[in-house]
Amino acid sequence: MSIYNYITIASMIFLTILILIQTRGASLGAGLGGGGGEINTERRGSDKSLHQLTIILAFVFVASIVLGIVS
Repeated sequence: MSIYNYITIASMIFLTILILIQTRGASLGAGLGGGGGEINTERRGSDKSLHQLTIILAFVFVASIVLGIVS
């Protein structure tokens, strides 16, 4: 197993956790389909940091898959 496989698995797990955490104003269960509400696209403070970290982690995830295929 190459290092790219480990990076892919780790980034997949952390990316899933970050996406579930970002559910605004609800418990973790709302991220799995429960709970509805209004959508607010303005992000501030820690919410903005989580959003940016999610984007970076998504890039790492995709890059590790591509590098794993190429190598």
